[in-house]
Amino acid sequence: MAPVATISFARADDPGARKLELASDAADEINLRKLQEKDNAYDASQFDKNKDQAAFRQFLDENEGSKALYREQHTKQTVEFNVSARKRAFEKPRAVMGIWEAMEMLNTLVDASDPDTDATQIEHLLQTAEAMRADGKPRWMQVTGLIHDLGKLLYFFEPEGQWAVVGDTYVVGCKFPLDKIVYPDTFGECPDLNHLVYSTELGIYEKGCGLENLLITWGHDEYLYMVMKAQSSLPQSALNMIRYHSFYPWHREGAYRQFMGPGDEEALRDVLAFNPYDLYSKSDARPDATKLKPYYEELIAEFFPDKIRW
Repeated sequence: MAPVATISFARADDPGARKLELASDAADEINLRKLQEKDNAYDASQFDKNKDQAAFRQFLDENEGSKALYREQHTKQTVEFNVSARKRAFEKPRAVMGIWEAMEMLNTLVDASDPDTDATQIEHLLQTAEAMRADGKPRWMQVTGLIHDLGKLLYFFEPEGQWAVVGDTYVVGCKFPLDKIVYPDTFGECPDLNHLVYSTELGIYEKGCGLENLLITWGHDEYLYMVMKAQSSLPQSALNMIRYHSFYPWHREGAYRQFMGPGDEEALRDVLAFNPYDLYSKSDARPDATKLKPYYEELIAEFFPDKIRW
C-alpha cells in the first residue's frame, strides 16, 4: 500500500502560527482601511461648513493685475501655441529634484491670477493638504493636495510668463463659452476667436471624444499631470484631480459636456471632491512648514521617488 500523506497542524501555542495569524490580521486591516479610504475620499468636505463660499473667486475689473494676466492668456493661448507647447514640454532636461525641494523652489512665485490669497505657495499647498487631513481624507488624496500646484514650476523653465502657467483653464480649438470663463471681455485680440473652424461649437473635435482628446489650455495642470503620470504611483483619481482642478468652465460652470466620454463622469466626481480643499482652505491659518515637514516627507516617500525629473 502506498504511504498515506500526512498533514501536520500547528498547535495554538506555536509561535510560527501566531506570527502568521498576526500577519493575516494586519493584511485584513490594510485592505479594510483602503476600502474605507476609497469611500471617504468622496464624502462632503466638513472643514468649510462655516465659510462664506461666495467670498471666493471674485474676479473684479478693479483687480488690474489679475485682469491683465487673463487678457494676455486669452490672447495668446491659441491652438498653435498649445500644440507647440506640448511638443517641446520635455525636449530637454530642466531640473532633477525631490518633491519638497520643488515646493521650496516654487515658494518664490507669486501667482498673479489668484484673487483669494497672499499666502506663499508652500503655505497654500500645506493648507490644502491639512484641510484634507483634518477631514480624514486618504493619504493619497492628502499628498495630491500637497503637490497639486507644483506644475507652476513651468514659470522657471519657460520664457512665456505666467499666462502660460497659471489661471483657469479652458479648451482651445472650439467656440469659447464666454459666459463660463472669467473676464470674458478680454478675448477680443485672440486670433482664434473668429476662426472659421475654431469658432464653431465642436471645432476640431467630435461629440463624445473624451476630455483626454481636448487641447485644454497649457499650464501647470497639464504639465504636472504628465510628470506625475510617468513618475509617481498616484491612483487615476489623483491624476484627474491634478489635471482638471483649474478647469472651472467644465467642473463648475457646466461647459464642454458635449465632449465628455467614458470615464469623464468619474473624473468630474474626483475634481468636485478635490476643489473645496484647494479653494476654501485659502482663508485658513498659515501652517508651519517646519513642524509639518516630517509628516509630509513620510507621505511623499509613499508615492514618489527621491528625485523627480522636471
